[in-house]
Amino acid sequence: MPSSALHQRSKAAEYLEGYLNKTLHVQIADGRTFVGQLKCTDNECNLILAMTHEYRQPSEAAVKLAADRHEASREEGNVKVDMKKRFVGLVVVPGQYISKMEVED
Repeated sequence: MPSSALHQRSKAAEYLEGYLNKTLHVQIADGRTFVGQLKCTDNECNLILAMTHEYRQPSEAAVKLAADRHEASREEGNVKVDMKKRFVGLVVVPGQYISKMEVED
């Protein structure tokens, strides 16, 4: 491997090492979001997250129920429905499905 490729590869590894143990918000193609600490990655861009929570959009039934309750209460303003959340622990997020990634401050 040419030395420039090795240098570029080591810079990439150094860059990624800066994110180890930081909390990431990883959105995947089906709309779910995983929030957990980055532990490692591989050549296929798969991520391993620890202490992870999964967030999903509420079901249509939950949205309708919240809208019905809001209407019945005669309150003004928007209807708010929380995302579904569950603790999933240690997770492998396949790189091919990642659509967005953010580092939590």
